[in-house]
Amino acid sequence: MKSLSFLFLPAAIILPLSLNAARSINVPQRNRPRIVIARGGSSTTTTKIREEDDDNDDEEKNKKEVTAFEKYRMDQQELLQLRSIILSEALAKRGLPLKTRLEVSTAAGQKPPEIVDWDCAMSTTEEPKSCLISFDAEPNTKVIAPLDTDDWISLAALNRLRRTDPTKVEPMWHSKYAILKSWFNDESSNYCILQQCGLEGIALAIVLNNPQKSLVLKSLLVITMSWMILLLLPVWNFVVNRFFVSSTVWMNWKNWARFVHAPFPLKLYLAQLTWKGLAKIFNDIEKRVRDFLIELECTVLEERMSLTIGPGSEVVVEDDEEEEEEFPPEMDSDDDDCDTTITEELDDEDD
Repeated sequence: MKSLSFLFLPAAIILPLSLNAARSINVPQRNRPRIVIARGGSSTTTTKIREEDDDNDDEEKNKKEVTAFEKYRMDQQELLQLRSIILSEALAKRGLPLKTRLEVSTAAGQKPPEIVDWDCAMSTTEEPKSCLISFDAEPNTKVIAPLDTDDWISLAALNRLRRTDPTKVEPMWHSKYAILKSWFNDESSNYCILQQCGLEGIALAIVLNNPQKSLVLKSLLVITMSWMILLLLPVWNFVVNRFFVSSTVWMNWKNWARFVHAPFPLKLYLAQLTWKGLAKIFNDIEKRVRDFLIELECTVLEERMSLTIGPGSEVVVEDDEEEEEEFPPEMDSDDDDCDTTITEELDDEDD
């Protein structure tokens, strides 16, 4: 057995050495480290090319970012302009003195509305006049139209329309004339018809202007109602006391006691409903008073408006002619004849 072990000893030594040699020879290429050695003179050119490529990529990225930012700012500017237009339109509808899109824009080939003078005439049965609203004006009513035109409209109907819905006034003349600015603006027009209304017209204009706010009218109504309450305070005191001590109220204690002992949020809600009801009643009273004042302003315009054409405008001319007829020029010749006859008689007496 010992002799055989000597035979296997060289094999045990040679076999591991051969395996190690085989492993060293068959090493895969992927596990070997790559060593890149540039050829002579090529290192500087490759680095420059890579730097130029990186610079080009950065420039393209910067251009894309700049264009995206400019597009974002342009979109935000357009949205801001649209919001401002919408806000100005909404505020103009509520009575604020702001320009609207229709006021500052004109269609292609269309002239802006022009300031125009007016003519006023009387519509009678002998000389009827047309009306842009009712087609035929009522007899013995005044009508008004732009100067040198036949587009008549009733004076009361025009004033009523510009108080209730002023946006429909100028389209009656196809937006050719600036009617509101010409005839109903004391500050910027020489053709304002409100100058002929006197103190009554000025007071009514102050009260009726700015219908969305109507602070003057509301304040006057509040002052008037408070004075009426103060004047009738003894009567109201008596009525309220009799109501709270009446049998009908205390017999129905079970019905309204639940509201007396209700929680505070419910009481607040009931107070809010009561306030809304009183505000609605106040708005109805304001609307009725406003309609009454508009009709009163229309009657003032009918009475004070001067006629420029038609039968009524010739009254002053006829008075001048009558005054001229009272003192005709022929009287001077008669006076001269009388003087000559008197001098002749005196000469005869002297002779």
